[in-house]
Amino acid sequence: AATRGYGVSIGDLVMVAGHLTATEAHMLSSSLNAAGVPAEAADTNFVQTHSLLIGAVGGASIRVPANFVDEAHQVIAAYQRGEFDLGENFDAGSAA
Repeated sequence: AATRGYGVSIGDLVMVAGHLTATEAHMLSSSLNAAGVPAEAADTNFVQTHSLLIGAVGGASIRVPANFVDEAHQVIAAYQRGEFDLGENFDAGSAA
């Protein structure tokens, strides 16, 4: 079981998303972390280096502690619905 800086066991890591490109995995992992779900992108270096083998290894994946799986699925669903979309005319300078 992992502790990941929390000082207590937060459960074994469980894959909650797969068949991703390295970029997709990093974006989704960052979204999960920003939502308070500890997540890590897995196999991104392998997938990026050996892109012809993506189908064989299943692409990059996202792993979260077992006791965060339900929250992770909710955040992933919101991400897929586009709830985190900044829009075409987003101006980072005007964000507070």
